[in-house]
Amino acid sequence: MTRPPGILYIDRDDARRSRIWHALSRAGYQVALAVTALDGMEQAQRARPDLILVEGDLRDARAHHLAARLSTAPGLSGVPIVALTAPGRTPPHQAASAAGLDGWIADSNEDRILVERVEGFLDDFYGNAVTGTAPHAPQDTLTRLETSLRELEASNRALRRLDRIKEDFIQLTAHELRTPLTTVYGYSRLVQTLPAVQELMARDPEVHACLSGLIDSIERFHRAVDEIIVVSRIASDHLDLKRSPTSLPALVERVLHDYTGVAEQRQLALRARLDRNVALFFADTDLLELALSNVLGNAIKYTPDGGTITIYGDIHDDTVILSVQDTGIGIDPDEQEQIFDRFYTAGDTQLHTTSKTAFRGGGLGLGLAICRGIVEAHGGHIWVESEGCDPERLPGSTFVIQLPLERTPPDARR
Repeated sequence: MTRPPGILYIDRDDARRSRIWHALSRAGYQVALAVTALDGMEQAQRARPDLILVEGDLRDARAHHLAARLSTAPGLSGVPIVALTAPGRTPPHQAASAAGLDGWIADSNEDRILVERVEGFLDDFYGNAVTGTAPHAPQDTLTRLETSLRELEASNRALRRLDRIKEDFIQLTAHELRTPLTTVYGYSRLVQTLPAVQELMARDPEVHACLSGLIDSIERFHRAVDEIIVVSRIASDHLDLKRSPTSLPALVERVLHDYTGVAEQRQLALRARLDRNVALFFADTDLLELALSNVLGNAIKYTPDGGTITIYGDIHDDTVILSVQDTGIGIDPDEQEQIFDRFYTAGDTQLHTTSKTAFRGGGLGLGLAICRGIVEAHGGHIWVESEGCDPERLPGSTFVIQLPLERTPPDARR
């Protein structure tokens, strides 16, 4: 079978569902779509497809329940149920059968490749007459599975509603704080520039310490509110990029300059190893600067005094590559994905100091989550490489940012 007439695709994500529908429809397939597991069951009964694609992780319990219910539904026992996994992700061979599925197909950002993979699977499945019938589970078991699915869907809806309420509250609170804080910040800067105040600060060290501490605290509060607003926009998919010509060397130099005082205070060596011939590329310069600053700040926080932090940057195969390498304590393998989650803080928070730039200092746990949101909004990826955490041996960490090289302005690509 080279062109099966029907494919059912089940996925919650609107954009991905639309993309898969267009790719397969243009290839000549009759594509039916479903959003939830229960919707997928109903669509499968009506459409009687030749292939059922389920987006998601093979370890997801919902995939197991859905596969069990569909494989025993009347008229669908011979229809392959296949997981559409993330691009580049290769599950173990036994993962599909363990989930009760007939196989998996890796998604692709290129429609042609995705269609070829779907066609290849169907050719192998139907061409070799691999249409084994799954054993029928007792009806009461199927009923319990369906009830569990309905309860799970109801719980998910409630959780999504609570999540929306939480995000709205966080964003509203941050904006309410930002308005008076901006006024306080402006007046504090104005006071600092007054000749009489400058003279008093120069004459009295205590006055200088009090005003400097006040202004530093206001600036830190201002940055924290800004971080909350950015991360709430990322979470609600409202992070609008303002792409403009961006110079990689200039971007790195600005970020390094912001940490010059901290580096001198803690005797840290901040270095840059850049390809100076890199041409301008289009990106949201301010947000990209924020992302790189947060990565550098994280490296400073987990590198002991006297350490070295190096920023590398170049372009390779139409990809902008930025990496921040430190000589710090490193990161445990179990935490190397979690550190990009919102509000996650590595290590024992009881041991953290109140300073964000002191060794093992504190913070809201938003910096790396913001980095990932900004990088992914640009269509890129961010990850960390480290042998593990060892405060004595100091294996260090390397954070890598990869961005697609955009050589033309957004308007020219329409």
